[in-house]
Amino acid sequence: MKVRDLTVMALLGAVLYVGQVGMAFLPNIEVVSVLILVYTLTLGRKALFPVSAFILLEGTTFGFGLWWFTYLYIWYVWYLAVRLMRRNESVLMWAAAAGFYGLSFGALCAIPYLFAGGTGAALAWWTAGLFFDILHCAGNFVTTLILYRPLMRVMAYIKEALD
Repeated sequence: MKVRDLTVMALLGAVLYVGQVGMAFLPNIEVVSVLILVYTLTLGRKALFPVSAFILLEGTTFGFGLWWFTYLYIWYVWYLAVRLMRRNESVLMWAAAAGFYGLSFGALCAIPYLFAGGTGAALAWWTAGLFFDILHCAGNFVTTLILYRPLMRVMAYIKEALD
C-alpha cells in the first residue's frame, strides 16, 4: 500500500471516530454505520483499514472494557453484511439494512455477556437496551436515506484519487 493510500485510510478512520464522538450527545444516533456502508461499497477490502483504525481509536479513548470487545466483531459483521449485499443500488434497501443493523446492535453486543455472565446476563443486557436499539434503527434508517448519495459521490472522488 502506498503512503498516500495509507494516509487516506487513516483519515477515513478518523472521520469514523469524529463522526461517532461528535454525535455522542444523541442517544444511539450515529453516522458510523452509513460511513462503513459507503466505505465498503467504494473501497472493498480496503475499508477494513479505516474500520480497524476506528475500533482502535475507540478503545484508546474510552478504555478497553468488555464493551470494547464487541467492537472487535460488531463493525466487521456490518462490513461483511454490506459486502454480501454490495450489488444492490437501492437507497431504500440500504436504509432498511442499516436500520435492521441498528435494531440488532444490542443483541450482537450481548454476545460477550453470554460468555461472561451466562444467558441471564446476555438477555438482561439486550432487553435493557431495546429502546436504544429502536432509536439506533430509526437513526440509521434516516441518516442512510439522507447521507448515502452525497457520501457515495465524495467517496467516488476519493477512490478516483487513490487509483
